[in-house]
Amino acid sequence: MTMSSPKKADRRRSQYAYQGLERLIHERARLSVLTSLAAHRTGLRFGDLKQLCGLTDGNLSRHLQVLQAARLVEVIKSFEHNRPQTICRLTAEGRKRYVEYLSVLEQVVRDAGEAVKPRPVRRSSRALEQ
Repeated sequence: MTMSSPKKADRRRSQYAYQGLERLIHERARLSVLTSLAAHRTGLRFGDLKQLCGLTDGNLSRHLQVLQAARLVEVIKSFEHNRPQTICRLTAEGRKRYVEYLSVLEQVVRDAGEAVKPRPVRRSSRALEQ
């Protein structure tokens, strides 16, 4: 019987910890906001973002505040044809952290796929002789 190294044992022990799944991003509405903004590099108007994410004005505003405080999103307020306009977009830091988050999430999906794969049934040599 071989002993595995302590480092290998530690890695196995925390194999499914997924430290890169940031709670800030992992929340469903914020993940939806970040995904929408990642798909639209120049940003989105508040109303368009609200529609894409299926959120109310208040919900979207609150989540944008949280993401803005974390410097993942910037909110630009201006006027267009004398009407207020709010544009939301990912910051460079927001895009970087979002991509890192997706990388960890992809690992979760790979691990989950491996965990639920049917394993071949091993039969003992005695069972095969009968």
